[in-house]
Amino acid sequence: MSLPRSLSFGVLATFAVVAAGCSADAANTQGMSAGTMSTGNYISGEGLPNPNPNVEAAWGTLPAGRQWGSTAGIDTDPNDGHIWAYERCGSGSAGGPGVNCVTNEVDPIFKFDRNTGEILANFGAGVFVTPHGIHAAEDGTVWVTDFAGNGEKGHQVHQFSADGELLMSLGVAGVAGNGPGELNQPNDVVVGPDGSIFIGDGHSGQGMTTQAAIDEGRASGLTGRIIKYSPSGEVLMEWGQIGYEHGEFRTPHALEFDGQGRLWIADRGNHRLEIYDQNGNYLESRYTHGRISGFFITDDDMVYSIDSESQMLNHPNWRTGVRIGPVAEDVITAFIPPWGSDAPNRMYSGSAGEGVAVDSDGNVFAAEGPASLPNAGAAFTKYSLGM
Repeated sequence: MSLPRSLSFGVLATFAVVAAGCSADAANTQGMSAGTMSTGNYISGEGLPNPNPNVEAAWGTLPAGRQWGSTAGIDTDPNDGHIWAYERCGSGSAGGPGVNCVTNEVDPIFKFDRNTGEILANFGAGVFVTPHGIHAAEDGTVWVTDFAGNGEKGHQVHQFSADGELLMSLGVAGVAGNGPGELNQPNDVVVGPDGSIFIGDGHSGQGMTTQAAIDEGRASGLTGRIIKYSPSGEVLMEWGQIGYEHGEFRTPHALEFDGQGRLWIADRGNHRLEIYDQNGNYLESRYTHGRISGFFITDDDMVYSIDSESQMLNHPNWRTGVRIGPVAEDVITAFIPPWGSDAPNRMYSGSAGEGVAVDSDGNVFAAEGPASLPNAGAAFTKYSLGM
């Protein structure tokens, strides 16, 4: 998504704001919003309102004869408000052995009617190994990253017209590298206000939890970086490496622009949102959103972030789900628990999906990743507003 989408968000105007901080103690702090006092915990979601309690599982139409695979990407069309997404050609694992978009060559990219789930467009067969990030641009084109490779395809970012014509490809097909023009597990892509293209590159850093592992990853050529391209696809600059300092990343998993033209990056392995200007200068961070796999910024400056991975071994005590808070502050005002979260084994697992999008009515759409697909039963879930 290049620019935030419109959303009437008056329903959240009186919701509680939880004080910013990184610890469990801070999560119990009492906050104030629009004169309303309340207590909520942004780590567990307890005490925070759920504005989208109505769940429609297995949302979206699937062509006859196909089975849903996992996904990680979903977006809202900035022109007509419908939903762009993909599923991984029936794959139950991200880039793992078995089924992918090479072994099962079907069309992975979909456009759905946001109200009915009807298929409005479906294309992309023969292009991908494993799609990962998706972005619907203001000019009507659709961008999708391919973060796996098989020696012939993958490690690229592709631009399509709205009816499926392949317009541009960035990266070298099948080559994972950090040399000129090369990509290495590109996670997401977004087009900036001036048409510049930004790619979050490098999926491996999130598992590096020691300095020795980080040093080894860097030495082996693995990446954790942002690459900026011109509108015509020329590399302009890049910044970042695997690490935990500002300006470094352990898996830059999702990208968005806010209404001020600032680039937000979901630095999943470091459990934070990092904010930069369009020249790679660090501005500030957000820490209350969890271990973020995807996020969406609306026109009225609300951030919806989806935490699909938090569990006791990688982010103790944090619960998966969709956290909602304002662009201007590091606070959470609402929480959408993951589908089926009443089951104990889903409380602290990847049960909330990896991608998130919001339509103009405030409905929330989740893209179910490899961890949540078995429980969700299909690639997409819709969370509708309460009455």
